[in-house]
Amino acid sequence: MNSTLSFIWKRLQSIWTIPDLRKKLLFTLGMLLVFRVLAHITVPLTHQEQVNLANLFASGKSKNLGQLLGLLDVFSGGSLQTFSFVALGVAPYITATIVMQLLRPILPALQNLSTQGEAGQQRFNQITRIITVPLAFLQALGQAAIFVRAGVLDANTFNLFGPNWLETLSILLSLTAGTMILIWLGELITDHGIGNGISLIIFAGIVSRLPQLIQQGLLASSSTGGNGGGVVSTLVFLSIGLLTILSIVFIYQGQRRVPVQYPTKRMVGRGVKFGPAQTTYIPMQVNSSGMIPLIFAQSLLIFPALLSQYLIGNNVKWLANIALWTGTYLANTTLWYYWFTYFVLVVVFTYFYAYIIWQQQNISENLQKQGAFIPGYRPGEPTHKYLNLILNRITL
Repeated sequence: MNSTLSFIWKRLQSIWTIPDLRKKLLFTLGMLLVFRVLAHITVPLTHQEQVNLANLFASGKSKNLGQLLGLLDVFSGGSLQTFSFVALGVAPYITATIVMQLLRPILPALQNLSTQGEAGQQRFNQITRIITVPLAFLQALGQAAIFVRAGVLDANTFNLFGPNWLETLSILLSLTAGTMILIWLGELITDHGIGNGISLIIFAGIVSRLPQLIQQGLLASSSTGGNGGGVVSTLVFLSIGLLTILSIVFIYQGQRRVPVQYPTKRMVGRGVKFGPAQTTYIPMQVNSSGMIPLIFAQSLLIFPALLSQYLIGNNVKWLANIALWTGTYLANTTLWYYWFTYFVLVVVFTYFYAYIIWQQQNISENLQKQGAFIPGYRPGEPTHKYLNLILNRITL
């Protein structure tokens, strides 16, 4: 743990001493600041609808709408409280990414993109962004339906096929456009900043809620007559959070080093003489998937629950019942089978994403081309199977 703290401290010190790193950090912070500014720009609402929205969260009635609204509000960074046009966050893009990753092993056209290098990856990302647009529109429809049920939006006027269809369409298109803008900001951070832009936007949204949550905890303690209990609880919570972050960093840096030997060659007269093999290693991370499986699993649970909100009032009874069950139970964090489903999805996506990342690197094929080998294993398929075995073990 001491080595982890030392590593973090050295990295923090190097931020301002390396010009390129400082520039990237400032750019990243600037883009995240733009994101937080956008989170306070609301979609087109009438004055009465804005009053209804303010009353909904000020009175605490939002808690009666169930766990789904709470999950959406956390992952949108509190954007739901203002019904910001970035209230959807990047959830539609994550859903589109899941769809594309699942289709890649099935569709030959997507498999061919993997063999085309950087150009193929750019085309793959472009298709993902295109799929994001209809998914964002559908999620916007479900999110707006939640506010219709809450009384923020008028059920008589919010209708794509009614006389006020233009007002309805403007809200849905604003939410869709907000998602695409966040994707653009995320890609800018990835290209010119530090880290994965999409993950940082999600992180910034969640962290932005912490001051409000801490304040609510302190107010709740004072209202119940606690003598400093809220402060102690908050400090304990922050300490546990800090220790958790340090533990995650410590584990994330863990790696399995697989030894690799490269033959050395030198010219002797007109011939080539092979010398002693040069030994190095392949660093295989303990958690090569990172936070992606958690984000994927959460998005996969939220998407059908969100979409079901628009179908709850459907005239077809069986469809309305399915939508009601989905919206009530699929995103209810108080039920054990929600966490069981979430756990299973995280495990599945962890293996799935780790396998995809490893396959894209073509380690065994590259070793064979370079004449390198892992001691005890022949180049080619035996090496490939051995590396997959190690990947499965360290992922577990």
